[in-house]
Amino acid sequence: MKFYDTTLKQLYDMTAEKKRLDAKYADLKAQAATYEEQVAILRASCAKEQEDVDKLEGRSLAAYFYNIIGKKNEKLDKEREEAYAARVKLDAAERELSAVKSEMASVRSRLGELSGCENAYSHALESRREEIKASSTPEAEELLRLEGEITHTESQQKEIGEAILAGNAAFAIAEKILSELDSADGWNTWDMFGGGGLITHMAKHEHLDDAQELVETLQDKLRSFKTELADVSINADMQVNIDGFLRFADYFFDGLFADWAVADRISESMSAVQKTKNQIGHLVDNLTKMKEDAERWEKRLRDRADALVAES
Repeated sequence: MKFYDTTLKQLYDMTAEKKRLDAKYADLKAQAATYEEQVAILRASCAKEQEDVDKLEGRSLAAYFYNIIGKKNEKLDKEREEAYAARVKLDAAERELSAVKSEMASVRSRLGELSGCENAYSHALESRREEIKASSTPEAEELLRLEGEITHTESQQKEIGEAILAGNAAFAIAEKILSELDSADGWNTWDMFGGGGLITHMAKHEHLDDAQELVETLQDKLRSFKTELADVSINADMQVNIDGFLRFADYFFDGLFADWAVADRISESMSAVQKTKNQIGHLVDNLTKMKEDAERWEKRLRDRADALVAES
C-alpha cells in the first residue's frame, strides 16, 4: 500500500532541489558581492603598489633621495615585493569571483528548468489527498503523511551528504598545505643553524610555492563548502565563522608575504591553516551527526508506515 506515488515523489524532489538552489543562489550572490568589493580594493592597492615601484624606477624625488643615501635598491626590492604580493591576492580574488559568477549562471539555468514545480507538486498532492478521502481505508491519510516525511528526510540526507563531501575535500587540501609548510619550516630551520645555501633556500621556497598553489585550491574548496552549507540549518556561531572562509587566502598571504625568510611567519601561516582545518573538521563532525540523526528518524518513519500497512 503506497500512496506517495512516483509522480508525487519526483515533483517533491524537484521542489526540494529548487529550494536548495534558491538558497545556494542567494549565498552565491552574497559571495559575488564580497569578492567584487575585494577585487575593487585589491585593484586599487595593486595600482598604488605598482605606482610606488614606477616612481623609484623613474626620475622621481623619492628615487633621487634613496639613491643619495644608498638605499634605493633596498627600497625598490621592498616595493616590488609589496606589488607582487598585492598582485597575487588580486589574482586569487579575481579567480574566485569568476568561479562564483560561473556557478551562478549554472544555478540560474537549472532554476529556470524547475520553474513551476512547486505549484505542480501542490496540485498533485491535493489531488492525491482527495483520492484518499474518497477511499474507505482509515490509515491512508496517515500513510500519505508518513511517506511525505520519509521523502523529506531523504532529501535532507542528500543535502547534508553533499556538504560533507565538500567539507572533506577542503579538509584534505588543508592537510596538504600543512605538510608543505612543515617541510618549508624544516628547511628554514636548517638554514638558520648554518646548513643553508642555495639548495636549502630553493627547497624552502619550492615548498612555499606548492603551499601557495594549494591555498588557492583550498580557497575554492572553502567557497564550495560554504555554498553547500547554504541550505543546511546550522547555528549562528558557525555561520559567522563560515563567512570568514571567503577571506582565507587574503589572511594567509598577508602573513606569509610579510617575510618568507622569517620562521615565525611560516609558523603563523601554519597556525592560520590549522585553525581553518579544525573549523572544517568541527563542521563535518556536526554534519555527520545530523546525517546519522536523519537516518535514524527515517528508519522510525518507515517502521511506523510498515506497521500501519500490516495492521490494515
